[in-house]
Amino acid sequence: MTTSGRRSKILLVVALLLALWPLAPAYASPAASVDTVQAAPRGAEVVAVTQVADRLTDLSVRSPALGGRVVKVRLLTPDGWNPSDRRQHWPTFWLLHGCCGDYTSWTGTDIASIASLRKVLVVMPEAGWNGWYSNWWNYGAGRDPAWETFHTVELRGLLEHGWGASSNRVVAGLSMGGQGALLYAARHPGMFRAVAAYSGSAHPLLNDESVNRIMGFFAGQGNDPLRVWGDPVAQRSIWAAHDPYYLARQLKSLPVYLSCGDGTAGPFDPPGKTDALEADFNRQNHALADQLARVGAKHVTTNFYGPGTHAWAYWQRELHSSLPILLKALHVHT
Repeated sequence: MTTSGRRSKILLVVALLLALWPLAPAYASPAASVDTVQAAPRGAEVVAVTQVADRLTDLSVRSPALGGRVVKVRLLTPDGWNPSDRRQHWPTFWLLHGCCGDYTSWTGTDIASIASLRKVLVVMPEAGWNGWYSNWWNYGAGRDPAWETFHTVELRGLLEHGWGASSNRVVAGLSMGGQGALLYAARHPGMFRAVAAYSGSAHPLLNDESVNRIMGFFAGQGNDPLRVWGDPVAQRSIWAAHDPYYLARQLKSLPVYLSCGDGTAGPFDPPGKTDALEADFNRQNHALADQLARVGAKHVTTNFYGPGTHAWAYWQRELHSSLPILLKALHVHT
């Protein structure tokens, strides 16, 4: 199929795909507004700090990697956290949101009441409605948005030089954020000590259905889907570089937690519900788990729990299930 033909097919299915995707938990805040500035500074900087609630602080960060825009990062802070004390460096847990949510998504769950998370700094960064934790290809031009650079270079540096984060880190995420967690752990060796993905997009190149589905999300909000990773045939090397299945060797030494439902009605669903998205991601996660086994990974935990859809009740449960693995990697005793 030609690139133009593939794009036409994608645009025909995108409306249906987006209708099926859970935007965010019903109890989450609306998407954050993004301010545009005329010129970016030399480095990222915090331009505003907002105390949202007890232990919840929002940082407004101006990012050169994002064209000078200001985006939000939410922190769930540990007991005793004091950003003015530069001697403090807390174990740090990066928790990534999915498409099509935002940096507030995870605080719609019960994370603020989890006792063990009072011992770590939880970082919940904005990643765009459908940014896919990637530096976009943009037909070879790169530049804005460069979400991977924002997170792994700019934000990482800011948090560790003024906001109490340490180099002792783990990462987890749901759906798009599950893919992001796996990508960051694989593409930045040594940055994270463990990774968890809940219903993650774990092998987008698995088959035509998987490719067309993610291209449909790339096309969300009227975006040109080829801007993100290019064409899946012509730019296959870029796609493979963002596909956790092809990065399995880089994950083999880490504790990895993978979980997913099979897309049929589970304990948190109405009877008879089906979910093609979760079924697709289930196949992708099985493929990644098999590949990790082939490359000799010794620290992989899977919870392919059967009935269950692409929904927050499952992701909250899986966060709890994976916490012992993640906190052990941080040397945090629960």
